[in-house]
Amino acid sequence: MGIPFVDHLGVKLAEWGNGGSLLLMELRPEHRNSQGVAHGGVVMTLLDVAMARAATSQPGAPSTTVVTVEMSTRFVRPARGALVAEGIVLHAGGTLCTCEASLRDADGNLVATAMGTFKYWRGPAGGVE
Repeated sequence: MGIPFVDHLGVKLAEWGNGGSLLLMELRPEHRNSQGVAHGGVVMTLLDVAMARAATSQPGAPSTTVVTVEMSTRFVRPARGALVAEGIVLHAGGTLCTCEASLRDADGNLVATAMGTFKYWRGPAGGVE
């Protein structure tokens, strides 16, 4: 996906466009916490990237890059096995985009949800605006 950390996790972009995204990831042993389920950081990363990809897929988006301004996460149940994250745009403006995301396991059970605000980045990649 072009983000080294996300590539390292093995996240795949399954769908992207019209203000939405769908990510897939198979949970591996190194992604688990001491209780054998997905580490919270993995869960939050999937939700964050799903929302960011949704923001960049918004028709007329002012940039193909966004940075997370804020994110609120709700953990519903432990995440196991294959995971599916879906992000959608709730509102997009000229500089900010508000999104939500859900994470489900292979059985379709809701694992976590998030809302976030993203800033469209107009500066150089990795640079300071």
